[in-house]
Amino acid sequence: MISKEQVKHIAYLAKLKLTEEEVERFQKELSKILDYFQKLKEVNVEGIEPMSHSIWVENVMREDGEEKKYKFEFENLEEQFSLKEDGYLKVRKIIEK
Repeated sequence: MISKEQVKHIAYLAKLKLTEEEVERFQKELSKILDYFQKLKEVNVEGIEPMSHSIWVENVMREDGEEKKYKFEFENLEEQFSLKEDGYLKVRKIIEK
């Protein structure tokens, strides 16, 4: 079981002021958490590949060298705008003060 001094030290590091009742409560709660981690160490994970997310995450950024493709799409988009000023595309105001 984690000691009261350790709980007080953690509270000091977290800049928390705890009453004696809170120290006792967190002593029990933190001990349960640490006990659970000990149980997790017993789990056989042999052959399981480590992961950083619970879901598959994939980079959605474009590959280098695809600038021309996007430049072409932008030029098509520019033709659809009726309002242009100094090389910028303008949209009608939709929010009133």
